[in-house]
Amino acid sequence: MIKFRALALLFAFSLPAHFSKADQPNFVFILADDYGIKDVGIEGSTFYETPHLDKLAKSGMRFTQGYATCQVCSPSRVSIMTGKYPARHGVTDWIGAAAGTKWNRNDKVLPSEYVHGLPAEDTTLAEAMKAAGYRTFFAGKWHMGNDVEFSPLQHGFDINTGGGHKGSPYNGFFSPFKNPHMEEDATGKSLPIELGERTAKFIEDNKDGQFFAYLSFYSVHGPIQTTEDLWTKYQKKAKGGEGTDERFIFDRTKGVRQVQDNPIYAGMIESMDDAIGIVLDKLDALGLAENTVVIFTSDNGGVSSGDAFSTSNLPYRGGKGRQWEGGIREPYYVRVPGVTKAGSTTEVPATGTDFYPTILELAGLPLQPKQHVDGVSLVPVLKGGDLPERDLFWHYPHYGNQGGEPSSIIRSGDWKLIRYYEDGREELYQLSKDIGEHNDLASAQADEVKALSAKLDAWIAETGAKIPQPDPRFDAVKKEQQLKQAITKSMEKLEKQHSNFLDPNFKPNATWWGSKVTKD
Repeated sequence: MIKFRALALLFAFSLPAHFSKADQPNFVFILADDYGIKDVGIEGSTFYETPHLDKLAKSGMRFTQGYATCQVCSPSRVSIMTGKYPARHGVTDWIGAAAGTKWNRNDKVLPSEYVHGLPAEDTTLAEAMKAAGYRTFFAGKWHMGNDVEFSPLQHGFDINTGGGHKGSPYNGFFSPFKNPHMEEDATGKSLPIELGERTAKFIEDNKDGQFFAYLSFYSVHGPIQTTEDLWTKYQKKAKGGEGTDERFIFDRTKGVRQVQDNPIYAGMIESMDDAIGIVLDKLDALGLAENTVVIFTSDNGGVSSGDAFSTSNLPYRGGKGRQWEGGIREPYYVRVPGVTKAGSTTEVPATGTDFYPTILELAGLPLQPKQHVDGVSLVPVLKGGDLPERDLFWHYPHYGNQGGEPSSIIRSGDWKLIRYYEDGREELYQLSKDIGEHNDLASAQADEVKALSAKLDAWIAETGAKIPQPDPRFDAVKKEQQLKQAITKSMEKLEKQHSNFLDPNFKPNATWWGSKVTKD
């Protein structure tokens, strides 16, 4: 409470003299879960259908090089709330993952210990908005700590609908939801539609004041589930065989989907898009669209390995949990009435830490550079300008469930360097010429590697990033055998999954791949 009062006084005495509170825009921030950049129609998908999201992207500015701050969820989510990189705030893996000596897999290094909740000393974006007089609302997935110390209500939100410690839905995507943080719905709606409608109701209830609504979908995280109607629609569409004949490959540690043809996942995407439409339509119906900033992004790349192998992120390599572009590059759309030009795009690299200062500036509020230390305001870009060139960083000292390897990354201009902690090797890619990260230039560009490696060293030291240490229990011979088995099992599962998708008589059930087709 003391923190809120101090912030309120700060904003009260530091608003620009020309700024009228009546002119402050509203904000709707929409965050998807595990949703890859290529899962959107406007980004090139011809299998998934996202008319509402496409319309939003076309009505504002689309960042073609927008990033999450991590290849898994919790770190990215905390970065949006704090304006800090995971290496700095300490939440470097999804909360609940094993680390340190509790790691029981046969791997070369022990994943680093990490912070298990949104740090209390940070002033969250929601706290800053609430202190400035905004009514704050959270709906959906939180996954930033336990329900006792780290709930949305304790970090700046007036209302919490559905946000708790879990990273996946409490009882799947159809009612009964059995979510202790939201009232039960008895109408049989899907979870994304329910969250969209509750967000729309909050907007209507607060149409006469300033609001900050944060709609954080559990979609499209597993378990992947859809309705029978949507399953049938996309199962028929999948017969078109979109993509490459090579539907699956084995990339270093796991099999990877190379084509978008998963009808269950496609149905999930359509349901989430419909929910986005509910919120956007409400803004239009209430005449609020011209005074509401709308932002959409995702917390990490689409799941192409592990879990349900749901999608393909091609031409980007990898996906959720992995260190390549498919794991960190995201849909990143911002619509600011009177500021952004409809249909505009920018190649300026942006990341999840940038939302905090951007929203503050758009609201006419003073920036808090000591808080959002790793973010910059994107307002100059939204107005059609540019930003000074800067380096972007990632730090994931863990093993991803989807095959990701402990690593740190620096992107500097056109170059991307990845450092691996298992053996210290470094890969170098020139993204403008090799967006698929297939041509490692580390040997040919030794000077560039040396310069980027020194920058990465300095950043790691400055942030106090934790480095994984060798695991004395590691058995190299056993690891080689495990890898051979993984190749066989992974590819067999993927081929079986695909043949089932194309069989018109096949119907998934609750135990198949964690998936379920649910009747309307």
